[in-house]
Amino acid sequence: MASNATPIPARVHWDRDSARPTSIAWGGAQVAVTALRGVRDERHAYPVDRGPRLTLDLETSRGRAVLSWDASRRRWFLDALEEERPAA
Repeated sequence: MASNATPIPARVHWDRDSARPTSIAWGGAQVAVTALRGVRDERHAYPVDRGPRLTLDLETSRGRAVLSWDASRRRWFLDALEEERPAA
């Protein structure tokens, strides 16, 4: 999966009933989240002043994506998006 050189600030819409994101928006783009592949919780690995990260590995309508929550900035970031390519 190719990561972004600089993480992109993103808006994440959340379904509280299923406790997972339903869509991600950044710039002028928006994708639907179709599956949650994994969660990496680093909240206990960092000092409080640096801010913990929570990373989500997701399947979206355009491919696989990695989102991270930066607690020190209180913001979601799109770290990587691997778009599916049509079969040749």
